[in-house]
Amino acid sequence: MIVPVLPVFAASARARAALRRALPRGRARLVYCRTGAALARTLATCLADGVIVDPRGSAGRDALAACRLNYPNLPRFVYTAFRPDDGLLLRECVALGAVPIVEGVEDAVLAELILPRTASAAREASLVQAPRLLRLTEPIQERAWREVLRRAGLPIRASEVARTLKVSREHLSRQFGAGGAPNIKRVIDLARTATAADLLSNPGYSVRGVARILRFSSASHLSGAARRVAGVSAAGLPGLGPRGVLAAFLRGRTRSRLAVSRS
Repeated sequence: MIVPVLPVFAASARARAALRRALPRGRARLVYCRTGAALARTLATCLADGVIVDPRGSAGRDALAACRLNYPNLPRFVYTAFRPDDGLLLRECVALGAVPIVEGVEDAVLAELILPRTASAAREASLVQAPRLLRLTEPIQERAWREVLRRAGLPIRASEVARTLKVSREHLSRQFGAGGAPNIKRVIDLARTATAADLLSNPGYSVRGVARILRFSSASHLSGAARRVAGVSAAGLPGLGPRGVLAAFLRGRTRSRLAVSRS
């Protein structure tokens, strides 16, 4: 399973250590970026869940401004030892769309402040109605959906999900599609396409770049998945977003590829 990265820009060694202690390894992978170029490279090549910046230097505020411009839907956090006379700095950070966290004061609740506000948490929230709408009502169906959504940053096989749930692939496939639900392969396509739509809503991401981040074999492969799931090319995904992808999927694209081609 791919763990989204949380780039950390211009933070002190003390701040980085506090972040490492607070954030569970299975939920976030911290990547320290020393320069703006390194931060841009990380965001262009990795599935990011947000960005954490020390805003004290001008480079930090420049990085925040660049993120707001190129990745407006990517959560931004500022983490530093704010002082009582930092009112103007705090105001500037908030104006740049960042969540302020006070180093040394809020360290004990870092995970609670960051993880519920990450990009993956926002995607999960946008698709919160998916199990009901897809008729995934049984416990094994709901557990499989959550596992698929967690793994959407990588190509997923039904056998891998089954192994995690400690059942056979045949049993999972049979149980997942029960009660009128789509088969699990179609739902895997849905989760990955919804993730691509979320990323592409940021102008800093290209179709080619998102295909690379999500490990599609090519931009054409991503566009093919988008057409099967949502009836649009990859270039049309930003206009839909995750909820729109789900809505398009529910309009007659929940069956096999053969059924879609005949519609």
